[in-house]
Amino acid sequence: MLGVDLTRYEASFDELDTATLYALLKLRTDVFVVEQACPYPELDGRDTEPGTRHLWLAPPGQPSRPCAYLRILNEDPVLRIGRVCTSVEARGQGLQARLLAAALQERPDATYELSAQTYLTGFYARFGFQISGSEFIEDGIAHTPMTRPQPATHPQV
Repeated sequence: MLGVDLTRYEASFDELDTATLYALLKLRTDVFVVEQACPYPELDGRDTEPGTRHLWLAPPGQPSRPCAYLRILNEDPVLRIGRVCTSVEARGQGLQARLLAAALQERPDATYELSAQTYLTGFYARFGFQISGSEFIEDGIAHTPMTRPQPATHPQV
């Protein structure tokens, strides 16, 4: 997938075909459960909630070959970004910056929240996120709550 122009896809749970849903869940499981060695309930029931949006990058015309992904949960009035991941083969290409910039355009006037793996707080700060609480351990990994208050400026990616 390296060197290929990627297309951004977006869908609600009901709009996902089974092959794409399987591929998205496999990517998330490969990164969070297998690679990070965190056995946790990846299928948390939130993917199917009304207002949840799934965003991912994949080769043009091949949405069931995702290489980067994130999920936006509608916790009105806040939008929560989570499950941010990139396949091993596609890392280092700025794909998460592209996806995050797109996610923040869902509702530019909204407040966004996320729980960042602590080592990534600087990455999220580039998009206007600020630390909003104390570091905590989730599934053996340090996380830091962050909020991007409305409105904020977005970096060029």
